[in-house]
Amino acid sequence: MVLVRTRAPGRRRAAAIVALGLGLHLAAHAAESESTQARRLWAQSPHGAMLERIVPPSVTPRDLPSPASAGARLTARYCVQCHNLVNPAMHTAERWARVVERMVWRMRGNGNLGTVMQEMMAHVKAPADVEIETLTRYLQSHGQTEIDPTHPALATRAGEMFVIACSQCHATPDPGRHTAREWPAIVERMKRHMGWTNVVVGSPELRTVPELKTGEIVALLQRYAKPEIQDKKPPPSRPSP
Repeated sequence: MVLVRTRAPGRRRAAAIVALGLGLHLAAHAAESESTQARRLWAQSPHGAMLERIVPPSVTPRDLPSPASAGARLTARYCVQCHNLVNPAMHTAERWARVVERMVWRMRGNGNLGTVMQEMMAHVKAPADVEIETLTRYLQSHGQTEIDPTHPALATRAGEMFVIACSQCHATPDPGRHTAREWPAIVERMKRHMGWTNVVVGSPELRTVPELKTGEIVALLQRYAKPEIQDKKPPPSRPSP
């Protein structure tokens, strides 16, 4: 009689989880290496300082949605050749299609800078058509949810500040995208990004009309924020008779 040793279901699940974790780690490590190589090329380029400031350093390959997916790998591989890694939530699905088309066109040496653009793109690899489709679908599937033009928040003075601040860099997000607890940290992060790219950050010296008051913007976002998920406690068990 031949005895066949089988793995318990728990062990198979554990092995699958370990394999998945290893795959995510390897994919993220490969993407990090590509980012490091890109930064090395920026340092050697006379245009490096300009390229670095196009997009603020907000995410790493590990932070991308579904980091081991083909779309995330293509985002980390191609986008970092010209600027810091982009967050898919930077644009709406509709806008991502136009952005990708424009970026690929530039990666192929086109653009309004003539020979300067060709020089900047000399060591840049453009994605193949099938990769462009995968990249576009990925960015669109994780794109920004733009606020409805009829949203009541937009009829307020704080809403006007909100639109002025956000629309300088990306689509104006729906306040319901995050909870009231999450919004303050997000707004502070956006202020740092705006300072990085040298756009209006609500400084009185810039005389913005209206002045972009962070406190009022945060209060507005919290008012229309996504509800917090309450932990449901199981009902108390009844003693057995």
